[in-house]
Amino acid sequence: MTIDWKKEVEQRQDALLEDLKELLCVKSEREDDKVTPDAPFGPGPRDGLLKMLSFGERDGFTVKNVDNYAGHIEFGEGDETLGIFGHMDVVPAGDGWDTDPYEPVIKDGKIYARGSSDDKGPSMAAYYAMKIIKELNLPLSKKIRFVVGSDEESGWGDMDYYFEHEARPDFGFSPDAEFPIINGEKGNISLLVHTPVSNEGEYQLIDFKSGLRPNMVPGTATAVIEVPQDQVDTIKTALEAFVEANPVTASITEAANQLTIELVGKGAHGAHPSAGINAGTYLALFLNEYDFKAGAKNFLQVAAEYLHLDLEGEKLQIAYNDEKMGELTMNASLFSFEKDQKEATVNLNIRYPQGTTEVELKQGLADSIGQFDVTVTEEPHHMTPHYVPVEDPLVATLLAVYEDHTGEKGYEQIIGGGTYGRLLERGVAYGAMFPGYTDTMHQANEFMELDDLFRSAVIFADAIYRLAK
Repeated sequence: MTIDWKKEVEQRQDALLEDLKELLCVKSEREDDKVTPDAPFGPGPRDGLLKMLSFGERDGFTVKNVDNYAGHIEFGEGDETLGIFGHMDVVPAGDGWDTDPYEPVIKDGKIYARGSSDDKGPSMAAYYAMKIIKELNLPLSKKIRFVVGSDEESGWGDMDYYFEHEARPDFGFSPDAEFPIINGEKGNISLLVHTPVSNEGEYQLIDFKSGLRPNMVPGTATAVIEVPQDQVDTIKTALEAFVEANPVTASITEAANQLTIELVGKGAHGAHPSAGINAGTYLALFLNEYDFKAGAKNFLQVAAEYLHLDLEGEKLQIAYNDEKMGELTMNASLFSFEKDQKEATVNLNIRYPQGTTEVELKQGLADSIGQFDVTVTEEPHHMTPHYVPVEDPLVATLLAVYEDHTGEKGYEQIIGGGTYGRLLERGVAYGAMFPGYTDTMHQANEFMELDDLFRSAVIFADAIYRLAK
């Protein structure tokens, strides 16, 4: 049977786009202060989940909501289940948008909104691929289950809960990365560096904040300081010179013998720290030139001298490179120093290849910055490296589909990002971004090319059918 998948997608393009717009209007950011029994990650992720499940109900699929943590949309019969994993939660929109991040705008062949490329756009493309197969009533030998998550950008508590109540699919993919395929993912661990909070002398660090999520390069940073009055103008002049010499912008205000410095860099996905400009380490670099003492000095010195621009962990003595998986990357993602607290913290989100371990990472930190009176703890949800061999029939089939529809040679890829593909022993990430795409995930003005949205739906439809027929 020959099926014109491109034609089938073209007939549904308008409907796909309208459903996607509805989904993008949901502000599905995790908000822990708004958690309720029926909204385990806050109202936004719940509402995004419910909206996606409502499309499955409308279109006649079997739909199940697992206590607003996650859910699935399913059809077909068979002893095996093909799983497709998407997520409706998004990282915080942050600053710097040219348009409202939750009012999707189509301009120059792109749809702009938070979640357009990560992961609502790709999820909708995969859902419509599944919908086409159902509407064509094609013969299947396996179940097809679209698992919809709501906490992928934070702790994956959605999937922990889901798999306590539902069986795990036998194999599958997540449309949450790029083509040709992602069949390997580095380990992902967040280590918290704790330093005591204390101030001595005339320079006082009152507050230092930077970062929104462990998996985001912090695009902004703010510090409140007290300094000798005769140094205020000197610091203002120095900040102007610092901005001239570095890829950041800044502002400074004075009130009640305190200076508030706000510094702006560039946010990016934490798996690609080189794509961002870390406002937290740049602000620490500036403040480290002044005569802060005790805990405040330790906090600033670690950030400025050991974390700033050390994206591979060389200064931290954790650098590692694997021939297949590549090098370790490190993102200093969350900074918190408050004068009235006992401890200050910096979250180091580390993506590491096979060949090193969390024990070695912690030891490296202890050896390199232990003299600054630091302690190191591990955040929950540590993920070890994941790899599915290119010879596996799942990988081989997906690469063949990509080659057939693009005319380009498929190849395996290993990334620092973590996708739901690693939830399955035989799980990968597949699309929806094509080689050469502009990566705006976790950044202001996130977008997805409409041509890529529809092309990916074509590839997903053929791939799902080949895997499940």
